Amino acid sequence: MKQILFPFLLFVTSFSFAQNIRLEGIVKDSTGLGLEMANVMAINTETKAMDAYAITNEKGKYALNLKANTSYQIKASYIGFQSFEQNVKTTAENTTFDIKMLQGVQLKDVEVVYEMPVSISGDTIIYNSDSFTNGTERKLEDVLKKLPGVEVDSEGQITVEGKSVQKVMVEGKDFFDGDTKIATKNIPANALDKIQVLRNYNEVANLRGLENNEENVALNIKLKEGKKNFWFGDITAGIGVGHEEDRYLINPKLFYYNPKISINVISNFNNIGELPLTTRDYFKFTGGFRNMMRKGGSNFNIASNDLGIGNLNNNQAANIDTKFGAANFSYNPTKSLTFSGFGIVLGNKTDTRNLSITDRPNEGDLKDETREDLSSQTTTQTLLKLSSSYVPSDKLHIDYDALLKFSDQKENQSSISNVLGAIYTNKKQNPISLNQNFNYYYTLNDKSVFAFEMQHLYQEEDPFYNAILANNPFPIIHFDPQTPDVSPYNINQNRFVKTNKLDVKGDYYYMVTPKSNINLTIGNTYSYQNFNSHIFQILDDGSQNDMNEIQNNNQVNYAFNDVFAGLHYKFIRGKFTFNPGFSVHQYNTKDNQLGSSNTMSFTRFLPDVYALYQIKKSETLTYNFSLQNNFTDIAKLAEGYVFSSYNSLFNGNRNLENSLSQNHSLRYFKYNMFNFENIFGFLNYTKQVDAIKSQAFLNGVFQSSTSVNMPSNFADESISGAFNYGRSFAKYYKASVGLSMNWGKFNNIRVSQDGITSSIESTESFTQNYNVKFATNYKTLPNLSLGYTYTINDNFTDTFYTDSPTIGLEYYFLDAFSFVSDYTFNHNRNKSKSVDNEYDFLSASLIYQKKDSKWEYKLSGTNILDTKSLNNNSFNQIAGISNFSSYFVQPRYIILSLKYNL
Repeated sequence: MKQILFPFLLFVTSFSFAQNIRLEGIVKDSTGLGLEMANVMAINTETKAMDAYAITNEKGKYALNLKANTSYQIKASYIGFQSFEQNVKTTAENTTFDIKMLQGVQLKDVEVVYEMPVSISGDTIIYNSDSFTNGTERKLEDVLKKLPGVEVDSEGQITVEGKSVQKVMVEGKDFFDGDTKIATKNIPANALDKIQVLRNYNEVANLRGLENNEENVALNIKLKEGKKNFWFGDITAGIGVGHEEDRYLINPKLFYYNPKISINVISNFNNIGELPLTTRDYFKFTGGFRNMMRKGGSNFNIASNDLGIGNLNNNQAANIDTKFGAANFSYNPTKSLTFSGFGIVLGNKTDTRNLSITDRPNEGDLKDETREDLSSQTTTQTLLKLSSSYVPSDKLHIDYDALLKFSDQKENQSSISNVLGAIYTNKKQNPISLNQNFNYYYTLNDKSVFAFEMQHLYQEEDPFYNAILANNPFPIIHFDPQTPDVSPYNINQNRFVKTNKLDVKGDYYYMVTPKSNINLTIGNTYSYQNFNSHIFQILDDGSQNDMNEIQNNNQVNYAFNDVFAGLHYKFIRGKFTFNPGFSVHQYNTKDNQLGSSNTMSFTRFLPDVYALYQIKKSETLTYNFSLQNNFTDIAKLAEGYVFSSYNSLFNGNRNLENSLSQNHSLRYFKYNMFNFENIFGFLNYTKQVDAIKSQAFLNGVFQSSTSVNMPSNFADESISGAFNYGRSFAKYYKASVGLSMNWGKFNNIRVSQDGITSSIESTESFTQNYNVKFATNYKTLPNLSLGYTYTINDNFTDTFYTDSPTIGLEYYFLDAFSFVSDYTFNHNRNKSKSVDNEYDFLSASLIYQKKDSKWEYKLSGTNILDTKSLNNNSFNQIAGISNFSSYFVQPRYIILSLKYNL
């Protein structure tokens, strides 16, 4: 394949460069001063097409790659100046052509800017969608991948100039509260007109300029005129071709937008593994709620007590049957009042198969294990949200949100282990949560701004776990003895965790000068939790052995209270912005269990610093420092035993104290619109003292653990960093090179095999990732994308290496056909040479749709090479074990589908 592709790529690249010459110069004002961010374009006078465009750099320089010996009309525009037009004929040599702009606004200026493929207005970058598409695009993500400075990963996460996009809007209205995955996978490409990148984004106008928004990025999609005030979308239906079993796909999508109301309806029913939203996406779905305590200095996060049912990525299962329905609306009865909301229902039936090899340290009775797991999962998950916003003027902003999540999840799993024999486990859970958010912002005058934010979480979790084993894995639990040859141990545990958590915060901003302000903060976090659990055994005759010993049960109440006050001062000096500050906290905790109460009370001073160096208009260096208190919730305080899995038992420690972490981050960013050069890098360092860590006792393949505070002289440390350089060049090409690394040193306490002595085990891991990408973006020629990723994962017991080259091909031809194909290859191996395997995936589709036709015919194939499984490796820092697994995936599917565009 390399022998064919690389000569082809070299030929296409050489051919394109050979036909072009360079027209460059400086755009100046009447005094000769260069104008930064001026728009320049070249219109071919014969074809009337725009052959090239440019945006000037900080010195006013532009460069256009044009055809030799061709007549062009050169146009230039800049806000506040008259538009410029002049005919130029190129020669066979590079040419210098300076442009002089005259002051005075004309209507034509707007027209020139509007036609530009890329333009800038303040903090907004505007991409003209049609300038980057060639007819093969079907969804928003297909268009975004072709824009300079924009990346989209397989999970729908959008990155612009190295910064994660926080929300996606359509015509200024949140699309499912801005969820990037739902947006990229569903918004049709043919509806897009402009894509606006909103940098330094803050949805609350009252706080703009007061907070540090340099890392905040949002996208706003502007629709084509024909898509406004009309229903649009498509309906797709498909069936499997050549399969013994039935395969189907039904995917209707409807959209409606006008200035007052917007409605989005999306559904997807299929059994080919096409997942609009995974269970993992469901649990991390915040519904657009802001992290209101991000500057508070305390980390008190409610741990999830879910059992890990259905935590799959797309297509990573032997069989997936999906039912998905979602609706989103926004309604403006007046200009100042907005009601919006959405509902999402996700249902999956999933079968998985996994083969794993676990390498344990060669000490005592620790044994290596080979295991095969077969599981069947059934999940139904629902999200409902209602929002309202009242903004009658620039002075007042009030909003309220309520997000309800509930689900029904079940999993049955059978395992065969070379150590334990047959293992059967059953899980089920029906968690429910209600999250409410109220915000009030008021600008009193030019000097004073008030902000009040309140968030309440109510949550119930009820995980039930059942394991049927041939032997009693934990002698510390006194099960009713049974003869393993006759009857296994049927172990059960039910849990119930209820949480009420309230966060309240008030801010006062005072503008000392136009370039400085003082921020006073008063806040409170209060949480009250109940944790109940019970272990019991089902005997041969069906009777229940209630194990009422103290260690087998939990009845715990836990209250956490944090009252704090903060002071921050933000000021600008030339190119520098500083925002140092601190917060003072009074903490009080109390838990009731085992017939007694345990209380804790203390005060802590926590400083933080933010500094920004604005090197140039689109080049920054940012530093952040914070000292943070980290607290555990009730899950690690309950002292009764809890099953983590059939071979892992955990009991909490009510005497745990908080840990203290210092965090340093340095971030560099540069974006040059002159050649669409994009550079970003970051370096993070974290040191955690008195960390809450696991104390583990290993008995063969079984593990029992508890939590303890690590002595302060054994701090956990981690360093992570990344660098990426990318740019577009010669109009048709986009390339990037990047690297990332992550080093960590972690300490845990391991109890020896005699169960008496213990030792602190320090484990280190070091992961390196290197990648290079190249893509073309022709209008009429086939387009090729190439990528290569090399990963080194060193966990200091073994080192794993992974090569992952990728190839993509797309071609729009005969004004009706679109061919798209993607190929990925993975080579996994380790230093000890006990692992060496390969797997690859190939997908392709051929689409036929005549111009202006509403009907589309598609033949597509997934996993065309019929790869059986994918492989990965992991390292457990607590037990010091490494694990290699083969995860079986869906077979080859060929689908014939028909789509009707409304």
